[in-house]
Amino acid sequence: MDLLIQIHCRLSKNDFHAVYYLLNKIMSPMKHTTTLLLLIALHLHGFAQTPEPPDPIQHSWQQHFDRLADYDDIENDNLEDLYELLCELETSPINLNTATDDEIKQLSFLNTSQTEELIEYLDRYRPLRSIGELSMLQSLDPVRLQLLRCFVYIDNVEKEEKYPTLKNILKYGKHELVATTSIPCYNRKGDRKGYLGYKYKHWMRYTFKYGQYLKIGLTGTQDAGEPFFSNGNNMGYDHYAYYAIIRKLGILKTLALGQYKMRFGMGLTINTSFTLGKTTSLVLSTPSNTISPNSSRSDAYYLQGAAATIALGKHIDLTSFVSYRKIDATLNSDGSIKTLLHTGYHRTMSEMRRKHNSSQLATGLSLRWRKDGLHFGANAIYTSFNRELHPNTTQLFRKYDPAGNNFHNGSIDYGFINHRININGETAINNNGAIATLNSLSLKANSSLTLTAIQRYYSYRYYSLLGASFSDGGKVQNESGVYIGAAWTPLARLSILAYTDFAYFPWARYTASLSSHSWDNMVQATYNLSLKANLTARYRVKLKQENYTYKNDKNILINKTEHRVRLIFAYNDNHWQAKTQLDGACVLFPFNLPNKQNSFGGMLSQTLSYNHNSLNIAANVGYFHTNDYNSRIYIYERGSLYTFSFPMFYGRGMRTAIFAKGKVGSSIIVIGKVGTTKYFDRDVISSSYQQINSSWKTDVDLQVKWSF
Repeated sequence: MDLLIQIHCRLSKNDFHAVYYLLNKIMSPMKHTTTLLLLIALHLHGFAQTPEPPDPIQHSWQQHFDRLADYDDIENDNLEDLYELLCELETSPINLNTATDDEIKQLSFLNTSQTEELIEYLDRYRPLRSIGELSMLQSLDPVRLQLLRCFVYIDNVEKEEKYPTLKNILKYGKHELVATTSIPCYNRKGDRKGYLGYKYKHWMRYTFKYGQYLKIGLTGTQDAGEPFFSNGNNMGYDHYAYYAIIRKLGILKTLALGQYKMRFGMGLTINTSFTLGKTTSLVLSTPSNTISPNSSRSDAYYLQGAAATIALGKHIDLTSFVSYRKIDATLNSDGSIKTLLHTGYHRTMSEMRRKHNSSQLATGLSLRWRKDGLHFGANAIYTSFNRELHPNTTQLFRKYDPAGNNFHNGSIDYGFINHRININGETAINNNGAIATLNSLSLKANSSLTLTAIQRYYSYRYYSLLGASFSDGGKVQNESGVYIGAAWTPLARLSILAYTDFAYFPWARYTASLSSHSWDNMVQATYNLSLKANLTARYRVKLKQENYTYKNDKNILINKTEHRVRLIFAYNDNHWQAKTQLDGACVLFPFNLPNKQNSFGGMLSQTLSYNHNSLNIAANVGYFHTNDYNSRIYIYERGSLYTFSFPMFYGRGMRTAIFAKGKVGSSIIVIGKVGTTKYFDRDVISSSYQQINSSWKTDVDLQVKWSF
């Protein structure tokens, strides 16, 4: 098989002498001469065909990505932005024959070593003739090869590398309009009395783009219960996201205007995009020094103003940004800020009073040098507010929250990468002189084993108002720890992922009033039964300490041990996909503690989908039974475009959902989804304004996408 792959790749390079030599290894001289002529003829026939970018409706990249993602970290919202990025990339695939290094690094489902190997291969062998050539990359597994087919394509090298003219941009640019609505088939308590708006959720998105050179977008979003053209939302939607991104304009590598997301280094000073979880750190890569458009429907975690990356030389880039935006906050009686809010909900009068009642100014720059696998960067961030931050420090876990008006952070980041080793790190300091450092090492021991180690130390006095990075506690503060992971393929059909992570919290946390620790362990094995079927098993155990009030009203720390298992059988062919999944959860507390009961639960779910030409249909059904919220279960569901659907279940009940996606003509895609949950253990769902006086909860999602 390896020889056949090499033959294919040499044909792609028209290296017929090499092909002749390889054929000589596997067949007689008379036979291989005839075979060579036949292969050349077939190759020339294939080469004569003009490749086209992948058609998004033909690919189900979600099912492949699902095998890589760690959805156990869903509560940290680690994958929401990554999912959004991949949805955007699906509509703007990358031509490998013209792609820059920065464009290749947008393929975040590749780990860092795979990205580097792909860049090196492209530099050496471009122009490529076929996607099949990528099979030569030893580090690429079948899942990633399938994902690459969804996001990249092969086309001729552009003769003209100058920035396109305005005439060509207007003539050949592509427009995309998406409209989505979610219709609840029930009434919440707030819908009847309490919410300022109606119960329907809807949003729209317009995008204009010209390849990788120019992208302009506008998104308007409305959550259920928020007013529309009334009660303070006089401009219609509750939140708008707008941007313009220009790339590859001479020395100006990237220019962002409007709303955007930013990341420097490893995120210790600034990162308004996604962070990786503990399993995804083994299989995905985190881009550094990136500027990306904010098309998110979230009214938080973005910047607003301008950002740019300029090439000062062949190996030196300068990135700078300035941002000013209104933010939500709860205020103290003296007008200072008590708490910064990130929910984005403005459904009631109290929530509306908190909307954009404060403002934030942020600016920063980063100087980065890269050559021969080495990179160094120097970063500086300044943030200020129009109101003084004055958190409630009587709460022990808030004692070292940022306070005041003006804040600054600085850091250096560093690293080295080659085909076997990948070193990355960043060390930061804030205006209090507190230190944070994060360092990672990835070693490719051999073709089948990759080892990863991550060390972090975040002082309890360190804070960065815009930072986000690898952590157990969800913040770049009050945590130190060591993570060791491995990705191993001992057999051609078997792949194993495993990690252990120990974290120590020297100061109080939200759920622990004393110093505490956690220990998290996971092992996952995937066995390919055939080319179409595979079996995955995952076991995760996590110990974490939390508060417990004893008889004398004194807080002590107790161990909470959480066991989770997952078994998946998946079948995929050209048209049919099926997945049977069993999830189990067990949460244990020390014996003989009042009000601390062990919790058990599980869920069995079945998904079946069918793809044919312009039609995609999927259905899933599941039964869940858990003791309480502690043993809750998350499962992934197909959803509409740019929507990350991952519902959570606890109690006892059934979940059913039907998804349909079809293409009307050449430019319109219509998507519909109906999902319903029936609870057997309650007649009332949720509480407060979200309360539903029924044991049924049914939602209908409708979406139309028009490309022109």
